[in-house]
Amino acid sequence: MMLDSARAGATKTKIMYKAYLSYSQLVEYLTYLKNNELMALIEGTDLYRPTEKGLKFLNMSVELCEMVATINPEKHRIEI
Repeated sequence: MMLDSARAGATKTKIMYKAYLSYSQLVEYLTYLKNNELMALIEGTDLYRPTEKGLKFLNMSVELCEMVATINPEKHRIEI
């Protein structure tokens, strides 16, 4: 959600609200994303954007979710 919310560039506050995070969660996850080169601060601004690597990850995760959604739920249902 963080990568998607910052797709067009977003401040920490916008990312935090769009991704439903507390400030401490935002700081922790943003540090992780930056350290793994998935998100970057746009130089000279307070805006964050996904990197090329981050966009690739985001697109692949969307495709994976779409594939999982097409699986027959009755066939793959787990009984608890």
